Amino acid sequence: MPSFRAPGMDHDLYPFSALPSRPPLSWPGGARVAFAVVLHLEHWELDPPAAAVRDPRFKDPMGDFRPDFRAYTLREYGNRVGIFRIFDALDRHGIRPTVAVNAAACERYPYLIEECRRRGWEFAAHGSHATRMVTAKLTERQERDLIDRSIATVGRATGSRPRGWIAQDYGETARTPQLLAEAGLEYVADWPNDDQPYRMTTTPSLISIPSQAEWDDVQLLWHRRVFTQRYPALIEEALSVLHAEGASSGRYFGLGIHPWLFGMPHRIRYLNEALDRIVGFDGLWQATLGEVAGHMQTQPADG
Repeated sequence: MPSFRAPGMDHDLYPFSALPSRPPLSWPGGARVAFAVVLHLEHWELDPPAAAVRDPRFKDPMGDFRPDFRAYTLREYGNRVGIFRIFDALDRHGIRPTVAVNAAACERYPYLIEECRRRGWEFAAHGSHATRMVTAKLTERQERDLIDRSIATVGRATGSRPRGWIAQDYGETARTPQLLAEAGLEYVADWPNDDQPYRMTTTPSLISIPSQAEWDDVQLLWHRRVFTQRYPALIEEALSVLHAEGASSGRYFGLGIHPWLFGMPHRIRYLNEALDRIVGFDGLWQATLGEVAGHMQTQPADG
């Protein structure tokens, strides 16, 4: 039988906090919503190590092939072709994203890193490979080393140390937030449990920025098979609710984009349509995740 716990959370990574009971959250310029885009730049291994763990939802329906040419080449399309359509869409709308880049992508795609750098985009550490999630199979030493190597590799490749962590497919252990805090990071963007960023109970303090996976492109279009034509209206519907609620206390709206999915020629139109609708809202603060985390440090600790 599980041991008794007092009412509230079943862990101590952050305290329970009902949104209506919090002090109002304010954004720069009186904005109602902080809006951020996360662009995923990943390397998918053709034949990952046998012990590596990847998201099982990406398993080929025809079988678990090694090497997995179909999954590998689909991701390669994103980094060879599709990502440039994403670049054009973000440039057209004047959006500075946070680029979630894994260590292997830093080493394999220096041209893409430079394209992001010259645009002044921000980078976040994103693990080592798209085929190697952080799970409880790792020892603490292995996890700490993976985090340190990822941060160091991104720093060398981009010229600046990343300020935050975006895990591969939301993979964490119970110790991950504390290890990230000890590594000197300011934020983690893995937890889809809120519409506002909040502080975690790590030492030093770590800001959790909601991942809001409900409208991540892979979650919607790949795993849940939502019709791509539905995407612009769905995004607008979600943002309109947060925008209305943000009149009394600021809200956060994050958009995750994967080049191998939205970079396809039959899908890019709908990403542009969604961005058209987003930038049509007034009272938005378009920010990077690092900027959001930095602003949160200025807010009252109990907020």
